[in-house]
Amino acid sequence: MKRPTQADVARIAGVSRATVSYVLNDQTDQRIPISPETRQRVLNAIAELGYEIDARAQSLRSGDTKTIGVLLPLYENPFFWQILRGISSEAEAAGYSLLLAHNSLTPEQENQSVRELAEQRVDGLIMLIGFKLLSDQVMNQLRRSTRPIVEISGTPSEFAYVYQGYGAGTRALMSHLLELGHRRIGFVYGVTIPAQGFDRLDAYGEALQDAGLTYDETLVCHCGETLEEGYRAAFELLSQPDRPTALLAINDLLAMSAIRAAADLGLSVPGNVSIASFDDIPFSNFIVPRLTTVSGEPEQNGRDAVRLLLKRIKDPELPREVITRNWQLIIRESTGPAPRYAQTNSEHPNL
Repeated sequence: MKRPTQADVARIAGVSRATVSYVLNDQTDQRIPISPETRQRVLNAIAELGYEIDARAQSLRSGDTKTIGVLLPLYENPFFWQILRGISSEAEAAGYSLLLAHNSLTPEQENQSVRELAEQRVDGLIMLIGFKLLSDQVMNQLRRSTRPIVEISGTPSEFAYVYQGYGAGTRALMSHLLELGHRRIGFVYGVTIPAQGFDRLDAYGEALQDAGLTYDETLVCHCGETLEEGYRAAFELLSQPDRPTALLAINDLLAMSAIRAAADLGLSVPGNVSIASFDDIPFSNFIVPRLTTVSGEPEQNGRDAVRLLLKRIKDPELPREVITRNWQLIIRESTGPAPRYAQTNSEHPNL
């Protein structure tokens, strides 16, 4: 069947095509009076014909696409999907749709994703945490773009951005573990690039120094971001003769891997080893034991990013703005007092 047009709506309603256009776009501004009766006739004709606005043609006329591009790291981690949920909800409420591009965080794929998305018709871009290895060529392309750009990042950005940092949260988490008597605290540092987690690693070292403890490289296991890599890192740390009594994991998913590694070594959590992490993904409150973690309000980060972007779509000359989100230490079952190591080793040599 032929798709109904505005001319068809005008014919059925007995009005001009211009009147139909004004009713659809609500652009009268009281300059062209349209009676409630006429408006209703147009709306009735639209319903009768099943007329739908051609969004593509409308965007070509107005120059606006009502579409936001989102650069999303390709992760297993639900934390990023929580951010995306916030972006989607806020964008939908403002009448915008999303165009997604994602990759596995290799520099080549990251640059390609940015190029492809920049070539699409979008009104603005949101870059999620992780897009930190862009080539100079791509960065210059973004700087020259007439589209506003907002980033959600744990490090400073030259664009407007929502700051999602865990430095202060790490210090609070370390204080919690130190107060429980832990002195050998390991770190499952599972990142693809250092920019993803250096705020936590730096704060970890600072907390040890403030407590008069030596930073021990053998207690920091660098690995990738997958569950399997996190498992191997935790297994390695917990297999040491003088193993740590607590582990930090870079995120909740890797903390779950660490709990599995502890179980496979015959260790109880938190009886033999405490495990804590970051993000407070939904799973963290439903595993056994429930995870002690630092929440970063991911959905709110997404909403804030959209609000920043919409302000810049409306006024591209606005100065750079930074929104700093809150964090919250959530203490659950996976952390407890440090075991008395000498007694444990003598009474239970397999532990």
